[in-house]
Amino acid sequence: MSSDCLFCKIASGALSTEFLLETDHVVAFHDLNPVAPTHILVIPKKHIASLADVQVQDRELMGEIMLAIRDLAKNQALDEGFRVVANTGTDGGQSVFHLHFHLLGGRSLQWPPG
Repeated sequence: MSSDCLFCKIASGALSTEFLLETDHVVAFHDLNPVAPTHILVIPKKHIASLADVQVQDRELMGEIMLAIRDLAKNQALDEGFRVVANTGTDGGQSVFHLHFHLLGGRSLQWPPG
């Protein structure tokens, strides 16, 4: 855990938020600035700065995150489809440097996104 990381504080419970999912290694919660009717952030409790910083030993954790996203999409009734986004680095649009995935759905999502 990084003491100055917003998402570490959320994952540890130091900042209160309602979790839609919590396991020993992963939490999910609504994005405060949603861009779609369903906009959920899925994060590891372990501090990893970005997707570029994932290590081989994080393989199982990454699988758990993907399964959590699948389960959340089912629970949110995103049967018509959804998008998963991981902004990586400044040029990739990352603003919080703790690995996180955006689960977006509930409307038609156009391509390219921008």
